[in-house]
Amino acid sequence: MIEKEKIPEPSQGESEELYEHFRFTVDPGQSLLRIDKYLVNKIENASRSRIQNAAASGAILVDGKAVKPNYKVKPGNIISIVLPEPVRYYELTPEKIPFDIVYEDSELLIINKRAGMVVHPAHGNLSGTLMNALLFHFETIRHKEKNLLAVPGLVHRIDKNTSGLMVIAKTEPAQISLAKQFFDHTIERKYLALVWGDLKEDKGTITGHIGRSLKNRQVMDVFPEGEHGKPAVTHYKVAERFGYVTLVECKLETGRTHQIRAHFKYIGHPLFNDESYGGNKILKGTTFTKYKQFIENCFTLLPRQALHAKTLGFIHPVGRKKVLFDSELPQDMKVVIEKWRKYVVARKELN
Repeated sequence: MIEKEKIPEPSQGESEELYEHFRFTVDPGQSLLRIDKYLVNKIENASRSRIQNAAASGAILVDGKAVKPNYKVKPGNIISIVLPEPVRYYELTPEKIPFDIVYEDSELLIINKRAGMVVHPAHGNLSGTLMNALLFHFETIRHKEKNLLAVPGLVHRIDKNTSGLMVIAKTEPAQISLAKQFFDHTIERKYLALVWGDLKEDKGTITGHIGRSLKNRQVMDVFPEGEHGKPAVTHYKVAERFGYVTLVECKLETGRTHQIRAHFKYIGHPLFNDESYGGNKILKGTTFTKYKQFIENCFTLLPRQALHAKTLGFIHPVGRKKVLFDSELPQDMKVVIEKWRKYVVARKELN
């Protein structure tokens, strides 16, 4: 029996969230059968090799757990096919939109996404997205690259108002390899964030299940007891202290939607000017009018959460060598950090 899918809207979080594309409930009279054979008969135009590759990447779940191609289905099993790209709600159209290519070869593309660019079309953002731009880019190179995917392979994504590095698969083997690395949490990712407050420790680890808020579905909450959401781990170390705010380097062990933003709010240090998580107010500092004006100027210069995906490392799908990419902070974050440096110096001179 094929059940009708109920898929959530595509998330724009810094995550490797997987989306259910197919769901089957095995009939009561079904005899024991390898899952790759079972699915070949269930999914139109699916080859056995593609199903085996999907299973190898952790994309085939039985009763919520990843299985191998030789798993034998049993009556009552619930089989899900999950992929890193959401089911398409919209007809995607190529658009000639400039974006920053850091590196490109025949298998993948590394881009430095600017803040304000939505990754994938959704309600309210049906055009002008990174996916529209990537489709146009793929069209321009399709004549010389034979194994190009029909649709750019988004294996992860970052928030609209977060800047930084993303990897896009250009071929099916690259998509499978990268998706598996994200699924296994072996991708190396470091972010720089400016957070409110003066962190007590120079380094630490934030843990707690992350899931959609039970009060506001647009944001994520941390559930320490694990009753909701999925396990999430963020390691951090202080890069620079400014007294009322702190620049931190974050290393993701997992990659849940809004993970850094939710985790730092959870420990009482929301990201600077993060409207969704309460960081767009003066949370630390003085009551002086000049200080209030200083913060408002910073918010104007950095009209988004202060978060940048700085480093991205993984095993290249071809050659199997470790590759590591790094990016500079965008100008808006640079300017605000420099303003805080000058503010700290000015305060010391007054004391």
